Amino acid sequence: MVALESLLDKIDTPSDLKKLDESQLPQVCDELRRFIIDELSHNPGHLASSLGVVELTVALHYVYDVPEDKIVWDVGHQAYGHKILTGRRTRFSTNRQFGGISGFPNPHESEYDSFVAGHASNSISAALGISIADDKLGKQQAHTVAVIGDAAMSGGLAFEGLNNASAYPNNLLVVLNDNHMAIDAPVGGMSEYLVRLTTSATYNKWRYKLYRFFAKLGWVKEDEKAKHIRFHNSVKAAIANEHNLFEVLNLRYFGPVDGHDVVSLVKILRSIKDYQGPKVLHIKTKKGKGFKPAEEAAAIWHAPGKFNKETGERVVAPITKDTPPLFQDVFGHTLVELARMNDKVVGITPAMPSGCSMSFLMHEMPDRVFDVGIAEGHAVTFSAGLAKEGMMPFCNIYSSFMQRAYDNVIHDVCLQNLDMVMCLDRAGLVGSDGATHHGAFDLAAFRCVPNLTIASPMNVIELRNLMYTASLPGHGPFMIRYPRGKGVLLDWHKEMEEMPVGKGVCLKKGTSSLAVLSLGPLGHAAAKAIAKAEENGMSVSHYNMLFLKPLDEELLNEVAKTYQSVITVEDGVVSGGFGSAVLEYFADHDVTMHVKRIGIPNIFATHGTQEELYHYYGMDADGIYAAIESILKK
Repeated sequence: MVALESLLDKIDTPSDLKKLDESQLPQVCDELRRFIIDELSHNPGHLASSLGVVELTVALHYVYDVPEDKIVWDVGHQAYGHKILTGRRTRFSTNRQFGGISGFPNPHESEYDSFVAGHASNSISAALGISIADDKLGKQQAHTVAVIGDAAMSGGLAFEGLNNASAYPNNLLVVLNDNHMAIDAPVGGMSEYLVRLTTSATYNKWRYKLYRFFAKLGWVKEDEKAKHIRFHNSVKAAIANEHNLFEVLNLRYFGPVDGHDVVSLVKILRSIKDYQGPKVLHIKTKKGKGFKPAEEAAAIWHAPGKFNKETGERVVAPITKDTPPLFQDVFGHTLVELARMNDKVVGITPAMPSGCSMSFLMHEMPDRVFDVGIAEGHAVTFSAGLAKEGMMPFCNIYSSFMQRAYDNVIHDVCLQNLDMVMCLDRAGLVGSDGATHHGAFDLAAFRCVPNLTIASPMNVIELRNLMYTASLPGHGPFMIRYPRGKGVLLDWHKEMEEMPVGKGVCLKKGTSSLAVLSLGPLGHAAAKAIAKAEENGMSVSHYNMLFLKPLDEELLNEVAKTYQSVITVEDGVVSGGFGSAVLEYFADHDVTMHVKRIGIPNIFATHGTQEELYHYYGMDADGIYAAIESILKK
């Protein structure tokens, strides 16, 4: 059999795709899917999500004229096919690598990326703004499409966008990619609703034709359209005995349709492309489509790491007695222990039970864990309600995602001084997910909030002790932040101990005029730098501060009396963080001292491995040693 000539190799832009016949599109989809599998097998990334939208991606770029038309991808880890079709195929081998292309859409990277996407549920609001802006700027022929998954639809911002979409003239198309999966299995009423939701394609077709007929006769005016849509929705709901949520919001609804039939998708998109007013196209897809292991275990294959594309076997480093524990796993095991000790302890997660290891408690005590879906603000306020009535909630949210719940932390938790624990996983530089996911801003953002204790453990034993301490009554709102991945090799299976709140510890007393004050896991890099300095004849003191808020004032007073220079080390943005807090304390107490701050620069840090990034920004042992040397060898 003669092999088919590659079509994907000839597609550098969507205009190349449009030159193909519709009958060739299934081949393009097959090649695109194989390309993604090939690339991700040795350069890890988000696999299952992108495989699930291959046909949709091809159909959208075949029908719409991007970049004049805009596609806004929600979350963005489903946009690999989009990147490959828009001029980045030959560079896709650098995806998520230091100096390479981003794993998420980014307008600074390509004109085909219409909006930044890294967090969920923002696509409808952003796309609505783009659509209305195009109309105001005289680009009435431009089209805007928001692609949002069913899990992201659980976020409150998505509903805010939907609610507002019918309030102003626009031609927004919302494509609801319904695969009945988030990273983990979806939860909540929206997920169950979409399982039941059906509508008649014939009904949609004839309703629109009837509307156009009445409009031509002058019986219906455009500004009265919403009133008539509501009437038809009421009739339809009465017949079906069930309301269609989208049509209740005056959004034209089409579907559900097969999201893996690319030719049919092209026909449907063409038929509704020029319909006036906001629309929802509901497509059914399978996450991981085309790669059997990913279809059967989509949660595992969301971001599986390296794998054998032939056998479907994941390349996982073996765990031995010399493998350092993961911070998130220690959190998960410790939470189970605390729940056994205290029947008021409960866990709350916004759709990340496996990522944050709350799945351990979910497995052992399913009635003590609440997965609230992709809804960080709700997760915090829901936890506050639990705390108000005497429960002890552990609300675990990734650091960068907690930014979305800032007001909830202030208004609903700290203002009432509630006893609850907020655990911020993935604090600091997270690696290849890049700017949208780095936990860079929590220290600076939250240290100004009254009643809030903020701690950052240097190792997993301190994490356990901090969790235990925070669970004891009377401590008020307690925030514990820790990094992604492995700590140092420690035997953490020890009885937990209460820690004095707001107290640091001296790890090493040096003889020079310099002290290093570290907060969090970068204390290990500081210790390595100090050891290297000692090998080169420089003796430096080292303090592990443990708490950003309250600061250990007694320790800072000791430092102020003993040393001439201080280096502060933190894995948060340097502006307004731990180093700034130390400087403010010294200034308020008339302490004159040279302070060198090491942390994430006041930028949106790029993507790469954690090791590459900490070295690039001078936050590893080499960078800290260079700062020590520059001070002591002046």
